[in-house]
Amino acid sequence: MKKKIMTSLLLMCAFALGANAQLLYKISGKGLTKPSYIFGTHHLAGGTFVDKIAGIKDAVAQTEQVYGEVSFDDMMNPDSLKQMQNAMMLPEGQSLKTILTPEQYKKFDDFLVKTMGVGMSNPQIEAQFGRMTPATLATQLTVLMYLMRHPGEFDPNNQLDHYFQKQAKENHKPVGGFETLAFQSHLLFNSKPIKRQIEELMCLIDHEAYYLEMVESMSKAYNNQDINALKSAMDTKLGDRCDATPEEEDALLAHRNANWLRLMPAIMQARPTLFVVGAGHLPGDKGVLEGLRKMGYQVE
Repeated sequence: MKKKIMTSLLLMCAFALGANAQLLYKISGKGLTKPSYIFGTHHLAGGTFVDKIAGIKDAVAQTEQVYGEVSFDDMMNPDSLKQMQNAMMLPEGQSLKTILTPEQYKKFDDFLVKTMGVGMSNPQIEAQFGRMTPATLATQLTVLMYLMRHPGEFDPNNQLDHYFQKQAKENHKPVGGFETLAFQSHLLFNSKPIKRQIEELMCLIDHEAYYLEMVESMSKAYNNQDINALKSAMDTKLGDRCDATPEEEDALLAHRNANWLRLMPAIMQARPTLFVVGAGHLPGDKGVLEGLRKMGYQVE
């Protein structure tokens, strides 16, 4: 009896692991004459990761256009890039020296020296970082810390985020985006009050190991193609002011997911589409996959 129970538990675990090990999903039903697909990407993954995705070649072959969070054309547009750069910078007349207390500025400088081997006393570093918003700095430093642990893993010229849109354009397929680069840049780098941005930058410095471990866990879950483990890593909390508020989480994920879900039916009706968005947008009650199911689509 015990052996049967153990066998059943092992089978259930194997099934659960198999069900979670998926980043590509087929969307059908609700009047669609041809299926569309949605693929969850990861900002630190390279284009070669695509070779590990079962069924991706068929999905590309069966779809007639690619939609990302932002269209490749918008990402390459000089005006859009200028807007992104503006979003990453503090207003004219402000700098880290003017918005941080002397204690906070010293803490930031010490952190740079420890992380990069050089601090704000270096004119090049001061020129590069001195006018960035704290949110921009927190994002860039988190990525930098991860990449220093994983040298050679990231190629900015071969990002998975851009792979499918580049391929589509080479094959003369239309590409599109749910959002503009200007919207996304403002959301990520300049939408929160400066006081909150400073608080989050100090949190990164005070809890460096925690944030680095979170990124490590997210990357490991993604490499295992396990979106449930990815969501668990994203949902990790410190239990203090450093945690994102429910409103901040919704602004980053739920509200955007809801906007995308409003657009997807018309896009899929027009052409069978390969959607390529951050994998963190897929799982959960407010995720895109569950949203599609609630709308009556079959997602598998």
